[in-house]
Amino acid sequence: MNTLKISASLFAFGAVLSSAVYAQDTSISMEDDGTIILSGLSEPGQDIAIDPTCDQTSQGAVVACMADIFLNTLDDNQKAQVLLPMTAENAASWSNLPCGSGCRVGLEMTDMTEEQRQAALGVVYAASNTGAAGDGYSEITALLMADDVLTLAQDAGLSTQGQGGGTPPDLPEGAEPPQGMSDDGPDGGPMGDGGLAYSSNNYFIAFLGEPSATETWQFQFGGHHLGTLHTYAGGEETSATPNFIGIEPKVWIADGVTYDPLTDDRNALADMLASFSADQLAVAELDTVFSDVLLGPGQDGQFPDEKVGIAVSELDDAQKTLVLAAIREWVGDTSTASADAIMAGYEAQLDETYVAFSGSAELNAHANYVRIDGPGVWLEFVCQNGVIFGDQIHYHTIWRDHVNDYGAVYDF
Repeated sequence: MNTLKISASLFAFGAVLSSAVYAQDTSISMEDDGTIILSGLSEPGQDIAIDPTCDQTSQGAVVACMADIFLNTLDDNQKAQVLLPMTAENAASWSNLPCGSGCRVGLEMTDMTEEQRQAALGVVYAASNTGAAGDGYSEITALLMADDVLTLAQDAGLSTQGQGGGTPPDLPEGAEPPQGMSDDGPDGGPMGDGGLAYSSNNYFIAFLGEPSATETWQFQFGGHHLGTLHTYAGGEETSATPNFIGIEPKVWIADGVTYDPLTDDRNALADMLASFSADQLAVAELDTVFSDVLLGPGQDGQFPDEKVGIAVSELDDAQKTLVLAAIREWVGDTSTASADAIMAGYEAQLDETYVAFSGSAELNAHANYVRIDGPGVWLEFVCQNGVIFGDQIHYHTIWRDHVNDYGAVYDF
């Protein structure tokens, strides 16, 4: 096992990684199977709770209340960065890349005090499912932690592919990109200026419109491998898409705790495909090779005109249950009441929904890809070669809605 002590070098990054809690004997190592082992690294955003003054009757009103608490911690200049007009341009300014303010709007957590960062994550907490480990809020905080792991691994010399910027790998030889996508995958935007590429503090928060328990507004939070947008109207969440989630490394162990935030999501899709017969897999399989999701950043409203793969109506009841379970892994990341309503709509449309895949149905190698496409739901999952850990794969996923993306506020 390759083990490197890096406690002396951690504090050079204090300004950028100040939300991560390090012990002076922090260490990072990599086992022979590629598993990352750490000690002294904490998951951001722990001990967050809903403020007692936000005991509202609707979930959307709770989010608005927590947003107001966060705003009250900011100075005027910071508020101006957070409170933005509700426009399509602002809403669509997000990326999966570690490109800072060059590709997204809002206030970066690097430019906040610790109190302000905790208040910002309080809004994320209020908007998310907080009842299940590995879903919603705990998934997001693990994604933030993963960025700290990437920086520590780079500094310790554990990177197997140099200083990565998050761009997708080239398509395999002879492969064609999906229709509407360049050879480099979806446009994630330009790289931003300054700072480390990877940090749990390099995430941005923005409110499009004024947080309100009665009016329409949107809450945006994202950074590397994360782009979330929630729309609220009349105190209720009306949309939780687009929702981009990715992860690298896909698993690590810190102080004896295993973090694998997208393993359940991947397993649900793999279980669904594993239930297909050979004939069903033949119908579901696509000839196209996908090196990234089709409808990532910059691809708003670009849903394909035709559905491909196998119709869920051709599956038996047990298989249909597995399709719904896979969809729930993404929908369940938002608040429970909202997720239940969204799932009811998707279940009603299930027989009009299609499942397709490319590569191996085991979802364990570069360019393995799966899609669930219905009248409402659009879900993609793809395996990519790692950017920092080039001898491992990592995951990109996107959940969108044909009808209700961005709360149907804009025309794309």
